[in-house]
Amino acid sequence: MKRAIYIAAIVFAFTLASRTGLAQNAASDIFKAKCEMCHGADGLSNTPLGKALGGHPYNAPEVLKLTDAQLSDIIKQGKNKMPAFGTQLTDAQIKTLLPYIHTLQKKK
Repeated sequence: MKRAIYIAAIVFAFTLASRTGLAQNAASDIFKAKCEMCHGADGLSNTPLGKALGGHPYNAPEVLKLTDAQLSDIIKQGKNKMPAFGTQLTDAQIKTLLPYIHTLQKKK
């Protein structure tokens, strides 16, 4: 009985880990397709297009203070020269993208 519980716990842990990995891969793919051109792979907006459009680095104080709801709205509706992605990304995709953006905010 203990062995069955142990095996079930291991299977559950691997399943959970694989889902987290899949979400991270999905977020990375979305970011590369929709965001990286302007915001760069590191989120610092240090790309030619990011500089030309006046993109804000993800670790800028004004971006760090934004809530997930505010970030979602910006992604959906656009802001300043950033285009709206509300017709290109689903709410679920945007929700998947937010934790990925937060990881870039923590990188220096």
